[in-house]
Amino acid sequence: MRCRCLSAWSRITQHVPRQPCLHIHSHLCKVVIVLAVLIALQFLLTTIFEARQIEPLFTVNFTYSGRRSRWGLISHSRGLLSPSHNSSFNGSMRVSVERTLSPVENISGETKNLSFLHTHENAVRNASSLVLNISLPSDLNPTTSPSLTVPFTGKSLCPPIPPNLNGPIKVLKDSPSLEELEKMFPLLEPGGHYHPEECQARDRVAIIVPYRDRAEHLSTFLLNLHPLLQRQQLDYGMFVIEQGGDGPFNRAMLMNVGFVEALKLYSYDCFIFHDVDLLPEDDRNLYTCPEQPRHMSVAVDVLKYKLPYQAIFGGVSAMTKTQFQKVNGFSNLFWGWGGEDDDMSNRVRHHGYHISRYPANIARYKMLAHRKQHANPKRYEFLNTGRKRFKTDGLSNLQYDRKELNLGKLYTRVLVELATPS
Repeated sequence: MRCRCLSAWSRITQHVPRQPCLHIHSHLCKVVIVLAVLIALQFLLTTIFEARQIEPLFTVNFTYSGRRSRWGLISHSRGLLSPSHNSSFNGSMRVSVERTLSPVENISGETKNLSFLHTHENAVRNASSLVLNISLPSDLNPTTSPSLTVPFTGKSLCPPIPPNLNGPIKVLKDSPSLEELEKMFPLLEPGGHYHPEECQARDRVAIIVPYRDRAEHLSTFLLNLHPLLQRQQLDYGMFVIEQGGDGPFNRAMLMNVGFVEALKLYSYDCFIFHDVDLLPEDDRNLYTCPEQPRHMSVAVDVLKYKLPYQAIFGGVSAMTKTQFQKVNGFSNLFWGWGGEDDDMSNRVRHHGYHISRYPANIARYKMLAHRKQHANPKRYEFLNTGRKRFKTDGLSNLQYDRKELNLGKLYTRVLVELATPS
């Protein structure tokens, strides 16, 4: 009986015409599914390749306290973080400083104590036990080059999240005189050096500014940078490295000079290489050094706040002392405009680092109007052959004649004459 019913049903269905719309609907569903899969794959691949370019935004670690466990936050060297539930900070999202761990170091950078602190609470509790040992370099003459000492206050470390950050800030483009600026920053020590009075700074930062014949830009730069750096509770010094003479400008070589001269005066562990015509628009863009070299001027107004290309490393960049020494500094061959930053980008990646960045809505800058320099006609040739000279061209063969060293109220001025280009 069951077989007869099935046979009858099959004969009936054979005579029912199949509707064409069902075929079309089926094909459209397949096309939509295939497109969705392709879009998902593209998004996944893009995320993977860009992961090494943009730092993680949030860092959350699991810590243990007393008899119960909790989720807590430890200050890492990357990105933004949100305070833990039992933190004394408010609930707003802020930028972290770069390093929780503060080993005891001397001026040569040699680590004396590698005992790591496991939580932020321990870092603050043990801050008073840190001692910074200073030994002057053998080639430094104290009578001609006054040296600064690392202040040890016995105070707790500054909080990992600076409490007085404003986020987006107004860029001031007025140019007060240097005398007026000196009155605006009474806490600055000779050489444009500052350290917070309320706590022990976590970072010792040298701001290196290559410079020649831009007095108006320099005063505007100082007007904007000093307040930002002080709100970030940094132990910092401002270095203006001025090229004498009237030959082609060598920005990269001046930054090498700044690195060498700054270390003669103080135990800096972080170096910010900064064009004088770029002014930050957000104080959450921390002037500290992360685990990887950082390109800081990600979004510039004259470039419509867009990153021109992924490998760019120009404008403002941050590197630790160890990183800069490992890549042998900048090349000394780039006289005139262009090429030196791309060469440094190649050096960074060649030595196993990658370029880190804050998000574009934080790493924003305004550029002051200026006249462009003459381009270096050999910049592409030097870029193509740069890999052959990474070990021999840079800090290793740096030669210059220091003419003046002045510890002014607002900055340390280093006037140098560079070797004539061959």
